[in-house]
Amino acid sequence: MHTRSIDPPRRTQNRYALTMPCLIGCLALLSPRIVLLLLWLFDNAWMTQPFQTVIWPVLGFILLPLTTLAYALAWHLGDGSITNMGIILIVLGVLIDLGMLGGGGRTARPASRPTHSQS
Repeated sequence: MHTRSIDPPRRTQNRYALTMPCLIGCLALLSPRIVLLLLWLFDNAWMTQPFQTVIWPVLGFILLPLTTLAYALAWHLGDGSITNMGIILIVLGVLIDLGMLGGGGRTARPASRPTHSQS
């Protein structure tokens, strides 16, 4: 009888870096700037590897934090390149970031009702 040996899955250093707890993923949607700061403090490679300079993560932290996280995730998922799934993640990050920026202006304006003049 021939037995088939099953090798355990190999963990490369890059694949190990991809594990992100679900709580961190949920926190990223609620407050992406905190997640960016935590990633920068505790796992600096997550933010320094995808970006060539420090200017892009800093601008991303200020302007589009979820897009910056989405780009870093897409870069790590593609093993150093951006795949089609990565492009979808980045576009979703941009749309959510722009929705967060634009949504605040709508709620800040008082609702005015048009007055109807009767002739």
